[in-house]
Amino acid sequence: MSDKIETAVFGGGCFWCLEAVFLQLKGVIAIEPGYSGGFTEKPTYLEVCNGKTGHAEVIKINFDPLIINYGELLEVFFYIHDPTTLNRQGNDIGEQYRSIIFYINDKQGESAKNYISDLDNSKTFSKKITTQIMPLNTFQKAEDYHQNYFAENQNQPYCNIVISPKIKKFKEKFKNLLK
Repeated sequence: MSDKIETAVFGGGCFWCLEAVFLQLKGVIAIEPGYSGGFTEKPTYLEVCNGKTGHAEVIKINFDPLIINYGELLEVFFYIHDPTTLNRQGNDIGEQYRSIIFYINDKQGESAKNYISDLDNSKTFSKKITTQIMPLNTFQKAEDYHQNYFAENQNQPYCNIVISPKIKKFKEKFKNLLK
């Protein structure tokens, strides 16, 4: 493990889904589900879900760039969610579920913009990508019961119906990046 740990912040639907997938990656050291991009200080989950705070559900990923790089994280991110649906992922509807990348530095911002441009130019998706790219201003960690949610609640219907199939699909594509 390197001495230089980096951070990435992504939102692409429910943070439980994102956390469950990204925890599987080698080089990922820690993940915190939380909220970013809004105008309310210290929002609660209920407030974010009601769509009145402007926040997105996101995950903050601490990773070792010598093991997994930011570009690989972007590749996984764009594979596991639909970046072409505005304010929606499956049955999760509202701006809190928008596709968004909060960059930590200019290099991440440029990488994200270039990655999206390449995806649009290659027609990887049949529709234009709607993922927002913004500098990270604030991040608020979600309540404790959201942390490691999938691992703690695998028998919940949402976990079985939505998260488990997403993890299976991800594992088939990214075997080389798994812990």
